[in-house]
Amino acid sequence: MIRKIKQLKAEYTYSVLKSATVAATASILFVACASNPKPPTQQITAAESAISHAEQARVADYASPELSEAREKLAAARESVAKDEMTRAARYAEQAKLNADLAAAKAEAAKAKAVNDELAKGTTAVKEELQRTPGVQ
Repeated sequence: MIRKIKQLKAEYTYSVLKSATVAATASILFVACASNPKPPTQQITAAESAISHAEQARVADYASPELSEAREKLAAARESVAKDEMTRAARYAEQAKLNADLAAAKAEAAKAKAVNDELAKGTTAVKEELQRTPGVQ
């Protein structure tokens, strides 16, 4: 009888330990899955770099709305990090980088157009001068 009690006690202890182990494992998995991803420092750094590059290229003279939007998205990314919303922060940081890149591209296109227009004016002036002096070539 004592032997039977010891056996039942051992089985009960094993069952309790097994249940506790399963519960602990489930808790660990739940916490791991529920945690937010890491802060998107790489995306934020890339956005900061793109905005800085755009500012150095004097983009504000040509594509101010896009540069302003890039700054706003970067601020939203930082705010999302502060609120522990890492997925949203990564999205805002990526949008900020894309807006800064767009601003830089638009500014480069505007600069190229300005140079092209200036060259066209110069060419027109030279042609007009040549037409005024027909004997000289």
